[in-house]
Amino acid sequence: MRELFRNKLFVGAIVALGLILSATLWQYPEKDKLAEIDGAVITEPQIDASLGRQLSQLNLQIYNLKRQKLDQLIDAQLLTEEAKRRGLSVATLLEQEVEGKRSSVSEEDIQAFYESNKNRLNVELGKVHDQIRDYLSGQRREARKTEYFKALRAKAKITSYLKAPPVLRADVSIGGSPSKGEEKALVTIVKFEDFECPYCRTVQPTISELRKKYAGRVRVVHKDLPLEEIHPQAQLAAQAARCAAGQEKFWQYHDMLYSHAPKLGPAELKRYAKEVGLETTSFDQCLASGKHKSAVQKDLAEGAKLGLTGTPAFFINGRELVGAQPIEAFTAIIDEELALAK
Repeated sequence: MRELFRNKLFVGAIVALGLILSATLWQYPEKDKLAEIDGAVITEPQIDASLGRQLSQLNLQIYNLKRQKLDQLIDAQLLTEEAKRRGLSVATLLEQEVEGKRSSVSEEDIQAFYESNKNRLNVELGKVHDQIRDYLSGQRREARKTEYFKALRAKAKITSYLKAPPVLRADVSIGGSPSKGEEKALVTIVKFEDFECPYCRTVQPTISELRKKYAGRVRVVHKDLPLEEIHPQAQLAAQAARCAAGQEKFWQYHDMLYSHAPKLGPAELKRYAKEVGLETTSFDQCLASGKHKSAVQKDLAEGAKLGLTGTPAFFINGRELVGAQPIEAFTAIIDEELALAK
């Protein structure tokens, strides 16, 4: 499937190049000319238009790297000034404000984390006890550090002159796709996923957390992108979920599939339908008929048109975000979109 997407992108590039080369003796500013072939001109604006998505992604990557480094330098400067003001070394200040004030990890915390991730860990608690403790401890250390730097920033006058690149928004259709959240929500997250993809499974708690954090302001829309060449069960699982949608239980079935993936064979799909309370005779008939295969194929075609080659992929108000990203990557875009809406 990945190769199919790449081939389609290549054909599209050839067509675009043909249109460029068909340009005749128009008069272009010399500064815009990149090449001439027997009088036909290729210009920089034409290249920019053809590579719009790729260039936008590169510009965004550069901007994010600069913003990340800028934030680090600002925090370092604030920390140095605060340490100097208090007559402490930076290391001592961090020890007092971060290590000394972060919450400790209890045995109950470790047990709760283990129970929530037991299926994924697939080992006894005793074998991962210390790793879980260290992981939770690190999380709390970073949370406390973030909280402390936020407090330092609140007391300082900071002006950033770093400019974000122009936002490229894809036109993604959502009509008829399963969704949850207010239709008039200020932010819509369209997710292209494959039920057999481990990274899609990993990002589900993040999506749930986003819906809680932005209750009423974020809508989530599901679209299918089963990569059959590497996930042979994903296509049928996508159809099964749509059969569940016919009984208004898409999201319950969606969650069931991810909780049991990659066990997505026909027998499992039917068992999951029973477990979420579907009317099994209707579900089995729907699945056997291939009723929703064309709808899944339509999503696949749209994914190819958008240039997607893997899952998960997200479009937040049309702004692309690829991969099982941390929640901070989502909130950064969502907060910007909410600010723009105001």
